[in-house]
Amino acid sequence: MKKIEKEIWLYALENAVKFRGKANVGSVIGKIIASDPELKRKIKSVSALVKKIVEEVNSMSLDEQKKKLKEIAPSASVEKKRKVKKKEREKRLPELKNAKKGNVIMRFEPSPSGPLHIGHAITIGLNILYCKKYDGKLILRIADTNPENIDVESYRMIINDARWLNSAADSVPMEIYFQSERLGLYYDYAEQLIASGNAYVCTCNADEFRTLLFKGKACPCRKLSKKEHLLRWDKMFVEYKPGEAVVRIKTDLKHKNPAIRDWAALRICEKPHPRKKDARVWPLMNFAVAIDDMLMGVTHTIRGKDHQDNAEKQAYIFKYFKKTPPVNLFIGRINFVDLELSASKTRKLIEYGEFDGWSDIRLPFLIALRRRGYQAKAFLQLAESFGVSKHDKVVNADEFYKILNAFNRDIIEPKANRYFFIPDPVLVKIENAPAKEVKIKLHPDFPKRGVRIFRTEERFYLWKEDVKRIEEGKLYRLMDCLNFRKEGKKFVFDSEDYEKYKREGEAIFHWLPADEKQLIKAELLMPDKTLLKGLGEKRLSEVNVGSVIQLERIGFSRLDSKQKNKIVFWFAHR
Repeated sequence: MKKIEKEIWLYALENAVKFRGKANVGSVIGKIIASDPELKRKIKSVSALVKKIVEEVNSMSLDEQKKKLKEIAPSASVEKKRKVKKKEREKRLPELKNAKKGNVIMRFEPSPSGPLHIGHAITIGLNILYCKKYDGKLILRIADTNPENIDVESYRMIINDARWLNSAADSVPMEIYFQSERLGLYYDYAEQLIASGNAYVCTCNADEFRTLLFKGKACPCRKLSKKEHLLRWDKMFVEYKPGEAVVRIKTDLKHKNPAIRDWAALRICEKPHPRKKDARVWPLMNFAVAIDDMLMGVTHTIRGKDHQDNAEKQAYIFKYFKKTPPVNLFIGRINFVDLELSASKTRKLIEYGEFDGWSDIRLPFLIALRRRGYQAKAFLQLAESFGVSKHDKVVNADEFYKILNAFNRDIIEPKANRYFFIPDPVLVKIENAPAKEVKIKLHPDFPKRGVRIFRTEERFYLWKEDVKRIEEGKLYRLMDCLNFRKEGKKFVFDSEDYEKYKREGEAIFHWLPADEKQLIKAELLMPDKTLLKGLGEKRLSEVNVGSVIQLERIGFSRLDSKQKNKIVFWFAHR
């Protein structure tokens, strides 16, 4: 833990110096986890240590922080550390076996049961990163061969989500396919397999077949002639009913894993399909995947280790057509505790009115997170931090968002201008406060962006929660404006000197002048769907919808809409 402790000190000091003397616990946790993803297994002890060190760092003056940072990380060692981090990132994206620049083709194959969620983002993110690394091509294949579990809107949302994530990698070449549009190809290859004796049409009772399968014995159908199976194949399109016949791929009946033995490749399903209303014979996942990978020239795949049996099943198709299967990279399962990622369950809750559609702010789906202000690049960095590992991971919501927020913060912080928003505002009078013009930079690190100008007198709006904290006799400061104290029931001007506040002060509050001409009504939707209503500075009306800004002392937020008499933000994170 000594080595980890030193890393935390470094990140905490860097963060504090960057943000005017105040380090953020979440940002430091995100950076330490990103530097060593295995620390996610010790997240509780790491979080406690980070919190302790951040408190120590924040108790220091800015000059003390800068001095301490120079002591533990001279510029030379910082540069060395960056090189080490680069090597660590490369380890998380190991070289692909038999990969040649310009010849790598990978694929991502989601089901259109809902839009992409955070788990999808990690898998497609790894695919995008590898394609970028090898100047390769990514295939987005919509796996819509199960008519029973399709959400029509998901087609559009999945494509939009994938393109959005891909944009963060300068848009690697990406081709889009719908498996439902490729039924003719699947039928042709199924017929070829039946004609060559490598597949057959089975009409056995499912339970009886399973019993024979586990005994390693052939069912009666397997021994019939190719001619008979081709006749049965024709009947699947016009005569057999659902459940009466399936196409099976011949494998080794003595295979040690019963799941590999004579697996089902195509079935009959008469449920209506939004894109292919008349189709009744549908390929099952393993058959469609194998045929598509073969025809599209897929060279490498990234899939969960729970698909290792499926990869072995699919290899039979390649063998029968004398083709080379892709190189498979298997990754461990990520178990998201207290985050519901099931599209089917979520869709039902949307239908019941529990959620306001897929972009409900409470959902861990990309369409909702994008609306909050999360950036595509943050998800690619998240995917890189998880890397290609067979180790299963257990991640709860709090841990996950700490890591994602750290990546996102680094991306948006330099871009996000600062503004005042006062939820639940309370009008206060600070007696004897001088009339003045207050100029505050839009961004503390980029003075050329300009300033916000406020004209103030004695009356201000403060957050009700802040007003409750004010104790008699103690010194408080309105950010970049003035110092005041509470005397009895009154608030009284003390001084304008920031140095005096640094010596004696208790807390800094953000504020707004009590002047309607300088204000605009504003609302902030929080991740738990609570709505904070209040006032914002007038310059917020100049912000473009979709822009991410920082609401002082509240956090990063995205402007979601401008209405006739108010603006509405969605909260991202601190």
